[in-house]
Amino acid sequence: MRREVEVERSLVAHMDKFLMELGRGFAFVGRQVRLELGDQDFYIDLLFYHLELRCFVVVELKTGQFEPGFVGQLSMYQSVVDDVLRHQDDKPTIGLLLVKGKDETVVRYALAGFTSPIGVAQWQEQLAQSLPDDLRPSLPTIQEIEESLADPPGES
Repeated sequence: MRREVEVERSLVAHMDKFLMELGRGFAFVGRQVRLELGDQDFYIDLLFYHLELRCFVVVELKTGQFEPGFVGQLSMYQSVVDDVLRHQDDKPTIGLLLVKGKDETVVRYALAGFTSPIGVAQWQEQLAQSLPDDLRPSLPTIQEIEESLADPPGES
């Protein structure tokens, strides 16, 4: 959890550069966006809106190995965003799950049956490989994101 917070803070500190590297059309909506469900609070790590695709993009950061339960959490966040924030003309929310490592077979079975657009990527691989086709050209690689986080804000 601590590493996830550090990654989030780095992303926010580099938000201008990060958004430019994500590609044209991304707008930052918020960090640790609170969702109130029943008597519980949940928090989306990062929330974006893509102006060209006309959809929200929920990003969940996990510093450990992929766990099937992460997909359920991300799917729930997507459902809430679709129900509460999404305009009737918007496309369904895209979910991006960034993990330290993953087993492709476990991911495949964990995603089986889900109809929402969800991408699962390791920090060491290209994020775009696991995303819906129409979003792939708009995103940088994980390596590019990590490199941008290594530079102090205001420096390039």
